[in-house]
Amino acid sequence: MKLGILKTDAVRPEWVSEFGEYPDMFISLLRQADPSLEFVVYDVELEQYPADIDEVDAYLITGSKSGVYEDKHWIATLMDFVRELNDRRKKLVGVCFGHQLVAVALGGKVEKSSKGWGMGLHTHHFETSPVWHDQGDPDLNILVSHQDQVVMPAPNAQVLAGSGFCENAVCQIGGHILTFQGHPEFITDYSREIMTFRRERIGEEVYASGIASLGGIHEGVRVARWILNFLHAPD
Repeated sequence: MKLGILKTDAVRPEWVSEFGEYPDMFISLLRQADPSLEFVVYDVELEQYPADIDEVDAYLITGSKSGVYEDKHWIATLMDFVRELNDRRKKLVGVCFGHQLVAVALGGKVEKSSKGWGMGLHTHHFETSPVWHDQGDPDLNILVSHQDQVVMPAPNAQVLAGSGFCENAVCQIGGHILTFQGHPEFITDYSREIMTFRRERIGEEVYASGIASLGGIHEGVRVARWILNFLHAPD
């Protein structure tokens, strides 16, 4: 399988040597589940897109510090591309910003949450177990880093998992779109770096609870297996 990664942000330069860019994080994660995967990276901030939508088997939209409601040309272009993928029923996975952008592109709503920042390890509970799920524990422990939330999913979206903090944390549209608010690609050390960098911005209470949560087990590899199950399943 060949996966096209739609890159929507850059890692801070001082962190790249240790953690890589966001596509590197996804490649490292997903190859733990399937070493045979191939990848093509498209930097959509620079308006890089495939010449042919079918030159890869599926797409994944990364996280970003940008907000989906910002008036940026590349965001509008990416939304148009998502609508085309949806019309073509091309497989698509969205993560964090990608999760939010898919919702807005297809008729949902995203805004800054009155609950503030979500940081560190959060638990999202599955109310139903779709076919790509491992049918194990309905609770997913996953690293998060967001203030924006999907407050109204796209009309055709099924909300599969959420929490008291983030009700719409995992959504699916048909058999071709799957999105996660959490960051399966993050590792604990990267989450710690982000919280430390944003400490003043997120506030001491959120920082302290986020750092304390990092003692738990992040289930990113579990999500990687789910993503691949979803991508391989018939639409």
